[in-house]
Amino acid sequence: MSPTTNYQLPTISVESVPQGGHFQANTRFFICLLVALPYAASLLNNKVSNQINRNLVVYRIKKAGQLWLVLVVNLFIILLSACQQKGGKQFSSPAGYDINKPTLVKLPATLDEISGLSYYKKDKAVFSICDDKGILFKIFPDENNPVIEKWKFRDGGDYEDLVLKDSFFYVMTSKGKIIKFSFHGKDIADTSEYKIGLEGKNEFESLYDDTKRDRLIMICKNCEEDTSVVTSVYAFNTKTNVFETHPFSIDAAIVEKYVPLKKNKLRPSAAAIHPVTHELYILSSVNKVLVIADENGMIKKVYPLDPKLFKQPEGIAFNENGDMMISNESADVGASNILVFKYQTAKR
Repeated sequence: MSPTTNYQLPTISVESVPQGGHFQANTRFFICLLVALPYAASLLNNKVSNQINRNLVVYRIKKAGQLWLVLVVNLFIILLSACQQKGGKQFSSPAGYDINKPTLVKLPATLDEISGLSYYKKDKAVFSICDDKGILFKIFPDENNPVIEKWKFRDGGDYEDLVLKDSFFYVMTSKGKIIKFSFHGKDIADTSEYKIGLEGKNEFESLYDDTKRDRLIMICKNCEEDTSVVTSVYAFNTKTNVFETHPFSIDAAIVEKYVPLKKNKLRPSAAAIHPVTHELYILSSVNKVLVIADENGMIKKVYPLDPKLFKQPEGIAFNENGDMMISNESADVGASNILVFKYQTAKR
């Protein structure tokens, strides 16, 4: 049963750029004034030189001085406004975060196609994978010197996301296949795989732990059953190792009403449950948007993302305090990275 039928659009909160929209217009106006000033000054000088009445000349000079004073004051206001912009647009943030000011952890070239994050509380680290490598990475996200460990679990493939749950790792491929394995000592063992068995072309990138149930949630990026209205969702039961169909669905049309979506689809690239608010955070790399929903996929808020900062976000995880980590592939522009956003409960 779809949970999207009872949405009330006025309750949706959409956050975008809250300030700075008039700065460029003010700048253009100031440039136009600078271009026009020499011409205006020339006209003023010609008129003044042609005046016979000395008092009139003095009056016009005073008026010219007043004009310059107004221009200087306007210039000061514009420069002050520019300083307040702190270098560019300020994107609105979810409660408790400043989405514009992350701590950036640069990663080595071996993680250029980093995809998926899963937090490991014991070591204060995150596990991750790469799209094209059957390697499990353990990353200690220090901004100055990240430490990385790795283990091979399969040959190359198309791996999209992972979850660590009850001492088992679950890696999902783009076609929805689940690879399950655990560690025996320092080595990976007990590897199994489970195919979802869907017909047609189906693409997945988002896998997250349904913390209240014994299951993992798989959100379609582009599945046969998806429409411009519905984004399909499946589940994998971690006790029975059986797939479940449509535990809920996500109404992408709600997002489309506030943020234009490419091909009218949400196309999620990563998702995770917030450990404090228990809300569902959904990333879309293609659409550069962060969507917050309840645990049943009912959309609550929509946040456009800065494409310069979020060049290709395909992984999201939280630590126990609510600090948010988002991984970016290199996207052929610089290095891949993990962005760390501190969570401030007092700001909620």
